[in-house]
Amino acid sequence: MPVLFSTAHFSSKLHFHRVHVLHRLHRKFTTLNPIPATFLRGGTSKGVFLNRAHLPEDQSKWAPIFLGIMGSPDTANGLQINGMGGGISSLSKICVVGSASAEQKAQGIDAEYTFVQVGIRDTTIDLSGNCGNLSSMVGVFAMDEGFCSRDPSTLSGTTTTIRLHNTNTNKTIDTTFPVTFAGGSLQPKLDIPQTVMAGVPGKASQITLEFISPAGARTGKLLPTGKPLDSVNVNDQEIPVSLIDATNPTVFVSYADFCRVLRPLSLVDFSAPDSRELMESIRRAGAVKMGLDPNTQAQPKIAVLSPSCNSDHDIGIHAFSMGVLHKAVPMTVGLCLGVAAKVGGTLAWHLTKPMHLGKVKESELIRIKHPSGIVEVGADFRADGEVLKAKVVRTGRRIMQGVVWW
Repeated sequence: MPVLFSTAHFSSKLHFHRVHVLHRLHRKFTTLNPIPATFLRGGTSKGVFLNRAHLPEDQSKWAPIFLGIMGSPDTANGLQINGMGGGISSLSKICVVGSASAEQKAQGIDAEYTFVQVGIRDTTIDLSGNCGNLSSMVGVFAMDEGFCSRDPSTLSGTTTTIRLHNTNTNKTIDTTFPVTFAGGSLQPKLDIPQTVMAGVPGKASQITLEFISPAGARTGKLLPTGKPLDSVNVNDQEIPVSLIDATNPTVFVSYADFCRVLRPLSLVDFSAPDSRELMESIRRAGAVKMGLDPNTQAQPKIAVLSPSCNSDHDIGIHAFSMGVLHKAVPMTVGLCLGVAAKVGGTLAWHLTKPMHLGKVKESELIRIKHPSGIVEVGADFRADGEVLKAKVVRTGRRIMQGVVWW
């Protein structure tokens, strides 16, 4: 049974227990149970954050630890009632964070992390992609764990930027957030009422994420097939799609084409079995064209795009994660869409073009409407069309810190 303790109520007994745990870790860390852990919200996701040094060196030995932490597989109910998971993909996540190597530090990297998507009803341990939402809290965790620090005398303003290396995509991410001087050092400050985020109640500190050179995260190319608009054959029908690889590879299909194939005369229920089946068929066909394994459900992602129906947004999206409609939007999919909207000829470009959005060609943000609200994303390009960075604003919160049994 997983047990965590609030950071606001650490006792001397808990401190002693953690010291004892760490002592056991150094003696025989592969049998460490419970393991030190922190539970954090990043964007619209929550996950368990672990120190890389507390895990076996061999990643093939991680699976039973992660499955036990999350309470997977829950084949009967899909609730992960026996662990930290919440029964949906956005609540079945782990981030493993460690110190940057000497070579990485020489390149300005502060910390390194690996994102893990844990199966709910099965034993899937997927390391094929990154999580944009939880990425927003990796820099905070890295500072809390002492992987990196900042000299207050060199601080310009009230924020600091932590540069991260993501092992899943071999990409660099900058995360910028407010800090305060406390206990003799700079500490992340997450409770400033600066910004509101759709899907999360209240206001919190602004965390700015910038994904540096995000193109080709999995395939090595922004357009894996070399074309902004492709088609896939599903149920003997040709369906136009855009296959884009930025932050994470994603298959984009228009709402009009999805309706045409599924049920031309009625509205689409994205949670219905036939909708999910068609979505998965399109995703798998797109994966093959992108040179990816169609059996890896986490990659590529897939999303249905709709034209704007209101002046408060520029484009609409319904995204699927692990075969289920996402309650908001996976942040890497939102970032991928932000890039795609500025690439001529893509579905996103065509859907925003009638709105006469000059911002599509500029370094301004695109407003994306998802089932829980609106998120703004942006992308900067070089004159030759290379993507310099994709960016988004998130918020996050420390929830618990302690140990977790697996």
